[in-house]
Amino acid sequence: MTRPMSISTLIRHAHSQGASDLHLEAGMPPAVRIRGKLRIRGEAWSASQTLAAARQLASDADWERFYDRRSVDLSRRIGGVRCRINIFQTSRGTGLAIRLFASFTATIDTLNLHPSLKSLVDRPHGLVLICGPTGSGKSTTIAALISEINAREARHILTIEQPIEYELRPRLSYIRQREVGRDTPSFAQALVDALREDPDVLVVGEVRQPETMRLTLAAAETGHLVLTSVHSSTASEALSRIISAFPSEIQGSVSAQLAECLAAVVCQRLAWSPAANMVAPECEIMVANTAIKACIRQGQLHRIPAIIETGRADGMWSREQYRRWLESKTDWRRPPKPKQGAPEEAPAPAAARPAAPRRPPPPRRPSPASEGVIVLDGIDENPDDILF
Repeated sequence: MTRPMSISTLIRHAHSQGASDLHLEAGMPPAVRIRGKLRIRGEAWSASQTLAAARQLASDADWERFYDRRSVDLSRRIGGVRCRINIFQTSRGTGLAIRLFASFTATIDTLNLHPSLKSLVDRPHGLVLICGPTGSGKSTTIAALISEINAREARHILTIEQPIEYELRPRLSYIRQREVGRDTPSFAQALVDALREDPDVLVVGEVRQPETMRLTLAAAETGHLVLTSVHSSTASEALSRIISAFPSEIQGSVSAQLAECLAAVVCQRLAWSPAANMVAPECEIMVANTAIKACIRQGQLHRIPAIIETGRADGMWSREQYRRWLESKTDWRRPPKPKQGAPEEAPAPAAARPAAPRRPPPPRRPSPASEGVIVLDGIDENPDDILF
């Protein structure tokens, strides 16, 4: 029987084919996602081979978290490819879901987004929500917005992420990144700390818990520009999700607070563009003008789509209007093709250690000095290759 290729070789091969995701599961052959379609290829990996690959990718601290919670998120450069990795326990054994990132600089222009999005980061304070379903490019757009700030202004940018997917390289701005679980125990604690750390721009990787949402709104109210992502398909749904996360007795005050600090909502999804023969972000853009703020305060979120439809003067775009703009676009930016034959690299700090048994005891905790941030070149992904 043919010996399965190494995890590093498998990732490089998947990346060279334009895959956005790679899936490994004990007892199953590898699967890759190319242009949104899942394709199963090769021979099945045994439980021991899959466990060994997972252990190879994880540091001691990562493996201890996996042992405790049966899942862990991490970022690595493997076989020359930047990856975001989720290791998790399944009924068959160990599973891995690996997101493969393209290597080019993300900006509003290179992502083929409308130039009006650049104005979102001109604001000195307020809350900007980047929304969409899983696989819609939310993190890519946030990276592009940060890139716009970094190229134009000297501002203090602080990010709170789990895990850190990219190391943002400072140009004009002063950039700090904190990883939940390593640099801070929680999003909530990092947000409390952030209010004492003098940031101009705050990037919050996710707002799922009410306490995180409350602190995020407070940061936007107190003079910071806050960028964060929400899983939703429309602007009104994103606002509804934030408000409904709180107890009913305080939803009125939360609505008033949200109306006060909200700057804009961008909801996007990746769609095939026949004009460009590629995948591109298709957006709904809502700017928080007087009418939008009134709808939020009064709990009349159902009126928001009609206001967006007639709000072009304020920089709003309905999805249909945005689609027509995409159809008329001629200056498409195309990503570079993946490089072939990248040299094999050690995938993680744990590469030299042998595979652990199925139920390993927790290893000793490494010293803080051994847990460095993996440096990732660039801060972006390509929407043609990457589905978030």
